[in-house]
Amino acid sequence: MIVVSDTTAITTLLKAGEERVLQRLFNEVIVPQAVWDELRVFHSWLPDFVSLRLVGDVTRRFPETEALGRGEAEAIKLAKEINADVLLTDDRKARAAATELGINALGLLGVVVQARLSGQIQSARTLIEAIETRGGLYLSDSVKAEALKLTGEVG
Repeated sequence: MIVVSDTTAITTLLKAGEERVLQRLFNEVIVPQAVWDELRVFHSWLPDFVSLRLVGDVTRRFPETEALGRGEAEAIKLAKEINADVLLTDDRKARAAATELGINALGLLGVVVQARLSGQIQSARTLIEAIETRGGLYLSDSVKAEALKLTGEVG
């Protein structure tokens, strides 16, 4: 499975100490230069399963990505160029742009749900709490409830 990511999923899981979830699910996560640069600003090291891949022409964006940040735009472009199976992004506008371009987008809670359903983690609730408390990602109660419902951890 070919997976491209923007910054949020990787940095949130690194801060939470739960980055191996990505490795267990996807083996490798590919990022463009802009995302690599953003990650390196905040993290002194990156896990070996995060791979840098350059985008063909960074000066040209898809029209759908003009309003996005450089990291999201490059991640979408790279996902399209290498025909990725999944783009990891929590940015609502980036997800809409990716969908418009025929790219399957998945947010961090989607990763949590997949990890739980595939048996890679014991508890979605525990990982969600780590993402919020240590990872610093705000998640609405309704979004968390939906994720827990999908994993059978309602209650």
